[in-house]
Amino acid sequence: MKKIAILQSNYIPWKGYFDMIAAVDEFILYDDMQYTRRDWRNRNQIKTPQGLQWLTVPVMVKGKYHQAIRQTEIDGAGWALLHWRALVQNYRRAPHFDEIAVLIEPLYLAEGYSHLSKLNRRFIEMVCRYLDIHTVIKNSWDYSLPEGKTERLADLCLQAGGTEYISGPAAREYIDARIFTERGIKLSWFDYDGYPAYPQLWGEFNHRVTILDLLFNCGKEAQSYMRQLRS
Repeated sequence: MKKIAILQSNYIPWKGYFDMIAAVDEFILYDDMQYTRRDWRNRNQIKTPQGLQWLTVPVMVKGKYHQAIRQTEIDGAGWALLHWRALVQNYRRAPHFDEIAVLIEPLYLAEGYSHLSKLNRRFIEMVCRYLDIHTVIKNSWDYSLPEGKTERLADLCLQAGGTEYISGPAAREYIDARIFTERGIKLSWFDYDGYPAYPQLWGEFNHRVTILDLLFNCGKEAQSYMRQLRS
């Protein structure tokens, strides 16, 4: 049995994204998909004393051209220092700030990125290492990509040797389950419900923020607040 999940890369994603990675044997970053504006591909939220704040990576979007996520270039370099300063300002009082800062400060200040996909993958891999998630991570362009929305997902799963495909619940609207059945692949739906609250700075609790919020506040104990990693 080999479980596969396929999702577009996101910028410093929320904890549910990493729970899905931990639930499978191979996770495919589906960055051959079209880049979408005002989405999670290039932005995420942190908590501040004034409420939620977006951290957005500026990118170059070429009009109505069908631009894949993997083709999306980052516009400039000044954003990295701004994001890092925002994290320092709002999380320096968090119990595990120093521990996590050692890991992520170099990603912001010592590395340069030309494309969004590379940036997203670097942060995703860093978080996986810290949380002891050992799932194999591949890019969609490591495989051939046939036509058809569901057909492409099912064939990616087959090429990776998968016997079960784990999908996010939002995909129920467009996935044709019959195509997986015809290929002998079990289709399962991931459940994001039931996360416990954790100690969090700045007012009312919010689950839908970057996982960095969880790491700064809880360190290695973050695993206790994630469904797949909880012992």
